[in-house]
Amino acid sequence: ISCWNSLQSLLSSMKQACEILTRDPEGGAARIPFETFSFLYLYLASIDGEISETETKAFLQDVKEQADKHSGMVLIRHF
Repeated sequence: ISCWNSLQSLLSSMKQACEILTRDPEGGAARIPFETFSFLYLYLASIDGEISETETKAFLQDVKEQADKHSGMVLIRHF
């Protein structure tokens, strides 16, 4: 359960990061480039220490596949 709580906390942080860093208008999709998302996610996951490298890589691969369908942009609904 602690890993699940860590993941939920990390995803909440990522949602906030998307909302802060997006260039979309207020209330928009809150898109950010995959490279930015990936950098932040890897950094936060490494600090957390509860989420395995395997889980992190699998998650980022899934998000990248979605982002590739949207010109390399990550939308909050992708995670």
